[in-house]
Amino acid sequence: MTDNYFALSKVYDILNADLDYGAWADYIDGKIKTHSDIDVSLVLDLCCGTGTMTMELDKRGYDMTGIDLSPDMLEIARAKAQEAGRAENILFLCQDMCSFELYGTVQAVVSCLDSLNHLDSKADLKKVFDLVHNYLEPGGLFIFDLNSPYKFKNIYGTNAYVLEDEGIYCGWQNIYDKESRICDFYTSVFTENEDGTYSRFDDYEREYCFTLREVEKLLEKCGFEVVCVDGDTDGSPVEKDTERFYFTAKRK
Repeated sequence: MTDNYFALSKVYDILNADLDYGAWADYIDGKIKTHSDIDVSLVLDLCCGTGTMTMELDKRGYDMTGIDLSPDMLEIARAKAQEAGRAENILFLCQDMCSFELYGTVQAVVSCLDSLNHLDSKADLKKVFDLVHNYLEPGGLFIFDLNSPYKFKNIYGTNAYVLEDEGIYCGWQNIYDKESRICDFYTSVFTENEDGTYSRFDDYEREYCFTLREVEKLLEKCGFEVVCVDGDTDGSPVEKDTERFYFTAKRK
């Protein structure tokens, strides 16, 4: 994998401003308390981005480590931790999720905002599952989400979107190939400079569409028990038009 998030890091929090991270963190906290077979203290936030979820789980008393491939995302995450007075309590590491290394095991691993969709294949997804299994203590939980085939076909598709905020303009084009199940994202970000001019930054990302059954079978193959799959953080069931799958899996 490569880091293509220099431009996106500038607008990442704006793009996700409507997300209720607090409610999502409560959902994760509830899954841990309900389904973990062991006491959970050490938690890994895999592909932590700008660290918003990492900070939310830190507030709930977990000892957090955040891993992300993007130095620009991590710079923002560390600034958030510094501002909150938690810089010495949260460890942020710049690593690839396909080859990450920890100093020891953890009791839970979370990965939010369809981060695992950014893998290129089922083979890469297996690499991540194997690594999570390796660093997760038996009885601990792996909680993550993935964009659904419905979202790839009906929301992403071949659509263009525009975001404007104070001093920032972002436009991106999606191109989804049903045969390869890959969606390419071409993003351009314009940020206003102090003199009123704008600087342009371009990014390219891609996501792979995994089916629900593929992921369940792969989790089982890699030594996990699938505890549940929800259609939203309110615990609602998966439907035909579900846009995101929320997985809770337990290391056997």
